[in-house]
Amino acid sequence: MLDQLYRQLVVEHSKNRRNHKKLEGERIKQQHYKNPTCGDVMTLYLKLSEEKVIEVISFIGEGCSISMASASMMTELLKGISLKEASHLRQAMEKMIRSGEISTEVDLGDALALEGVHKLRARHNCALMAWQALDRALGDEPEYNK
Repeated sequence: MLDQLYRQLVVEHSKNRRNHKKLEGERIKQQHYKNPTCGDVMTLYLKLSEEKVIEVISFIGEGCSISMASASMMTELLKGISLKEASHLRQAMEKMIRSGEISTEVDLGDALALEGVHKLRARHNCALMAWQALDRALGDEPEYNK
């Protein structure tokens, strides 16, 4: 029953992607990313406040339902949070996908629906593609790497 609800949530995010748009303007960071294992592609857009809070986040791209749903879920989760919080969420997401361990310290929200992906090793990069793009986009930000 719960698996079915999670599957429906993934399909919903994949078909009705949140924050699926290009951002333009000053102070917009963008990071293009291609999944090396399957060819899914995306570009992540971020606008940070002076206080290093993610003001706006969006993406464009094409790929499988897992990668697009994960990107949609990630953008919803990261809006309005600090880079330090974003880093903690990214670490919790990676741990959940790679080992199946769910963090008790952070709330992954809808992204918890992707927990079952850890059993599908070939799909790990699909679920983590947007998060890896986030790492590349924010890698030069000291607040993100704490």
